[in-house]
Amino acid sequence: MSLIDHATKVRERAYAPYSNFKVGAALITTTGTIYVGCNVENVAYPEGTCAEAGAIAAMIAGGDAQIAEIAVIADSPMPVSPCGGCRQKIAEFAAPDVPVIMATTDGLRVQTTVRDLLPGVFTPDHMSRT
Repeated sequence: MSLIDHATKVRERAYAPYSNFKVGAALITTTGTIYVGCNVENVAYPEGTCAEAGAIAAMIAGGDAQIAEIAVIADSPMPVSPCGGCRQKIAEFAAPDVPVIMATTDGLRVQTTVRDLLPGVFTPDHMSRT
């Protein structure tokens, strides 16, 4: 199965009773392990979690820490892109040239890289005084 297939499958498990906007994400690590995540809404809207954040949390819980590729899918008119917060989360665990695949349930796909998705990324270098 492709990463989009994994993201599509987990998307069906999303908990989105308020927006009805289900999102699925799948990533593969440099060790070859695949992790998935789906969005989980909450009646207190800011307390929900994104699909990408769920996949990243599963990756960390699984003992991995380096994304080799990530895919995101939603039932939207154009390929869904990660929100700003998820772009930063992805950049924390992915090299700038890591592929990011964004897709719709109708089969439209766009591929970019972490670098192009988040120019000017905030990195640990910004926190160093030396």
